[in-house]
Amino acid sequence: MLWFFYNCFFPVVFLLLLPRFLLRMWRRGGYRRGFLQRFGRYEADVRERLRNRPRVWIHAVSVGEVQIALRFMRALRELRSGLAFVLTTTTSTGHALAAQRLAADDVLLYFPVDLPWVMARVLERLRPLALVLVEGELWPNLLRLARRRRVPIMLLNGRLSANSCRNYRKVRRLVKQALACFDLFCMQSSEDARRLGELGAPPEKIRVMGSAKYDVTEPASMDLGPVRALLLQAGFAADTRWLVGGSTWPGEETILLELYKKLRARDPKIRLALVPRHAERRQTVLADIRKAGLAGAAWSELKAAPTATTSFSRADLSGAALAKPDVLLVDTTGELKFFYALATVVFVGKSLMSHGGQNVIEAAVLAKPIVIGPHTENFAAVIADFRAANALVQVPDAAALERAVAELWFDNQAAKAYGLRAELVMRAKAGAIRAGAECLLKLLPCLRGSAVMSINPANASGAKNP
Repeated sequence: MLWFFYNCFFPVVFLLLLPRFLLRMWRRGGYRRGFLQRFGRYEADVRERLRNRPRVWIHAVSVGEVQIALRFMRALRELRSGLAFVLTTTTSTGHALAAQRLAADDVLLYFPVDLPWVMARVLERLRPLALVLVEGELWPNLLRLARRRRVPIMLLNGRLSANSCRNYRKVRRLVKQALACFDLFCMQSSEDARRLGELGAPPEKIRVMGSAKYDVTEPASMDLGPVRALLLQAGFAADTRWLVGGSTWPGEETILLELYKKLRARDPKIRLALVPRHAERRQTVLADIRKAGLAGAAWSELKAAPTATTSFSRADLSGAALAKPDVLLVDTTGELKFFYALATVVFVGKSLMSHGGQNVIEAAVLAKPIVIGPHTENFAAVIADFRAANALVQVPDAAALERAVAELWFDNQAAKAYGLRAELVMRAKAGAIRAGAECLLKLLPCLRGSAVMSINPANASGAKNP
């Protein structure tokens, strides 16, 4: 009966929200190609590839989840080289990242709408060996129909914030039935596991693995030569010291611009790199830069026409044009790591003016001093690890942000110490993805074998099972 009510209610909600979704798709772009995949309609070549062999289906919503999914697939192939995958994403940014990095043998699709006839068609097409959901989306029809087909289902890197838990409690009976479809929950923290248990997940199916995000960002020797060369052409000096605002949200750029102007009065070598979480906000952020009386350069335009430098952004400064640019707007996807690598101090966004927070591990792996705001609900377990090790600076407001960044900027020893502690946290907490891969293989009778190592989730993250 609960499924009946859900299937009556969900289409109504979907239709009401559809204009909003379509507007977002139009703004972000990249959705038109493959749009019918959301209704289980696939091109002939895709259908042929799906018929060729059974695959593990992994669903990852956006960029962060896609990074985990790709690393998880690599770990599975290290244990079972013959595995093949279907990866689905929800957002066009996640889809674009997956398209760049996915192995040629794998299939990339958009996630289908959770309508029973759509999900039935998709499951018939995909014939998955297993279903892996990354982080926390619960789609009742997908879970119910996959369970009916006896497809093993696992939640990877599961997290459940206090707010999400409160919302799920409003429909607890439906959530409990959806959770009963899972074979295993690999959760980030004991608190996530406790909340999941409160919603009705069977305790014997819950494991605490730690955060998979520690495994995603690996130390690597990045070639910064092309980036530095392009920055030089744009007018940024070779000895520039970079303050980087990563994954910023509305309001945070304005705060960083004002902070930058104050620091520039004390250190003429400082420049600001703004990397908005959503690149489609490009024009808005450029307007903020102009309003602050600063000269800006957009990274996408520099890459497209590296000899054009930044004249476009100085044209409307009402006499305030400067000889060289002050601010770099990084309005591309997947290049944040290069600017973290160049950074002297990093601010990680969606933490000061918006709720949720963004991933600090990308900066930690590069041993950078990190400053964040008070709102970090989406990464509560990770932030707790860093705070326990005094490996980042968390501030309550814009005034405290200004003080913290200034202290780190002019105290190289303190900044270096924070960066080294952050890197040590990242290294110490790695291992959740490997443990999760071993868990999944144990759920697949056809793939069990002596090459699969025994699972010890406590060793994976330093945490114990609830």
